Amino acid sequence: MISLNNISVNFGNFAALHNINIEVRDGEFFTLLGPSGCGKTTLLRTITGFIIPTDGTVGVDGKDITRLDVEKRNIGMVFQNYALFPSMSVYENIAFGLKVKKISKAEIKQKVAEIAQKVELEDSQMQRKVSQLSGGQQQRVAIARSLVTSPSIICLDEPLSNLDARLRIQLRNELKDLQRKFGITTIYVTHDQEEALTLSDRIAVFNKGQIEQIGSPNEIYNLSKTEFVCNFIGDINKLSPEFLQKVNLPTDKTTYIRLERLYANAPKAHHITWGEAKVISSEYYGLYIKYTVDAQGSILKVVEKNSGIPMYKIGEIVSLSFDPSSLLSYEGSGQ
Repeated sequence: MISLNNISVNFGNFAALHNINIEVRDGEFFTLLGPSGCGKTTLLRTITGFIIPTDGTVGVDGKDITRLDVEKRNIGMVFQNYALFPSMSVYENIAFGLKVKKISKAEIKQKVAEIAQKVELEDSQMQRKVSQLSGGQQQRVAIARSLVTSPSIICLDEPLSNLDARLRIQLRNELKDLQRKFGITTIYVTHDQEEALTLSDRIAVFNKGQIEQIGSPNEIYNLSKTEFVCNFIGDINKLSPEFLQKVNLPTDKTTYIRLERLYANAPKAHHITWGEAKVISSEYYGLYIKYTVDAQGSILKVVEKNSGIPMYKIGEIVSLSFDPSSLLSYEGSGQ
């Protein structure tokens, strides 16, 4: 549905985006993920028309919209700070885009009521000023405003970043449910890896204005194509050449293993086993416990499911094992 072809964006001598090519499918939840300053918001603003690319084209349903005015693109936008009008009521904020389109008052009233119900805004909230609402309620208003004009695409720029951790988790689940309910093509920008993994159908990982990898959450996490993606997504162990040499594995590549793929005291027939490692610290996360171990100079981390009783004590000796197929190895180029 959305086709980004050879997109480059320059701001003076600074190249913000380099030759970006992405195809977003109809009804897909597609996330642009990366650290601050990597170009993901620049690409979102290029899709919505706030930035005209230096090179390349933006297409929707086969139509070139690269230089089409923002208001003619039929794309809804939810900004990081929601960009609501604080002096207006909830109703007036949601109805704003419809009034700009000069739709009749009766139709505006009907459409606002329908969308408010879908995003679970109560009738009692509609005449309140948005400044009186909680962060979560304001987010619902921003989403309702972006959807009420029936856009074919919705773009969201870090809409959960200003919320506390608990509300962020709650609202990202609601956001995904809403996206499924409407079936609308969604472009989502975030720097939060967990957010991207839980929400997305596919993810594009950005680094310094370029795409490192596009894939499903499983592909991005378990089959990281580059060393950057491998390190950026989740926590991971880097295996030292000394460790690899002692278990008879090649040392000519940079090699990693995910924490949950390294096992303590749980060898299996096809696993490679490391002799002794000393537990030097632990971190309690509720669902799991993360142990740091010293494997004769190689400091590694192991995750164990929380059974209610800490499994290992500081100073305890454990054996480590892993499936060699779980290793992620990269050439000097990082590929």
